[in-house]
Amino acid sequence: MPELPEVETIAQGLRPLLTGRTVIGVPHIAAHLAKGDRDLAREVIGRTIRGVSRRGKLLFLEFPDQDVLVFHLRMTGRLGLMPAGLAPARHVHLLLDLDDGTTLYFQDQRKFGTCGLFADEELKRWPFYRNLGPEPLGLDLETFTRQISGKKGRIKALLLDQRIIAGIGNIYADESLFRADIHPATPAYRIVPERLAGLLTSIQSVLEEAIAAGGSSIRDYRTAAGLVGTFQNTFQVYGRGGLPCVLCGTALQTAKVAGRTTCFCPDCQVV
Repeated sequence: MPELPEVETIAQGLRPLLTGRTVIGVPHIAAHLAKGDRDLAREVIGRTIRGVSRRGKLLFLEFPDQDVLVFHLRMTGRLGLMPAGLAPARHVHLLLDLDDGTTLYFQDQRKFGTCGLFADEELKRWPFYRNLGPEPLGLDLETFTRQISGKKGRIKALLLDQRIIAGIGNIYADESLFRADIHPATPAYRIVPERLAGLLTSIQSVLEEAIAAGGSSIRDYRTAAGLVGTFQNTFQVYGRGGLPCVLCGTALQTAKVAGRTTCFCPDCQVV
């Protein structure tokens, strides 16, 4: 599933290409895709995109009058821009024709992705958006500590909870906890302030490096330009169960935490 670095990479790629462009047609929209009560196909035609942004794992196309078209890519959703008439033929659920002769497409093999048109107040009332925790990039230690410290839940489960911190998923939770030398099953209340500070530093450095690398392409993810990300080439634990730890050589182990397969070093990461 695309996480913060992947969605941010897509937003950065689309921003200079879409800002200032006007939607002139919606030749295709799948019935299952659009959420909410707004008539997306009718309401976006003739409107100019004034920006592209991200919140957690959500990507926003911003229109005047504070309307936003919100995409949740879920597992296999992909946004891209191609010359009109050349968008991919398979698994395409939305086409937006633009005034410069290009088409923005939303492609999703698994059909879990969604989009919806929201006014500012509607967006604030949407439970998923309303309950998102703070963004990890730029997050200060005081706020991070308030979100994590004292909780009984296992630290990885808390990092995956979008109400605690927005945007972190399985890949970047594993990588961040490894860098911070923290076992993913450690109860949060047992992590002392100094180690919480180290964890925040690890989270932010991992996410920043992943964005710089264009994200991680495991299966379906591609950038807005159709390119693969390269951060997967530097994974230290994610997906490496049974292989030697890059620091101590001990065989990495896997376990289930919060229902997700989790990889860690039993020697380097202590509970």
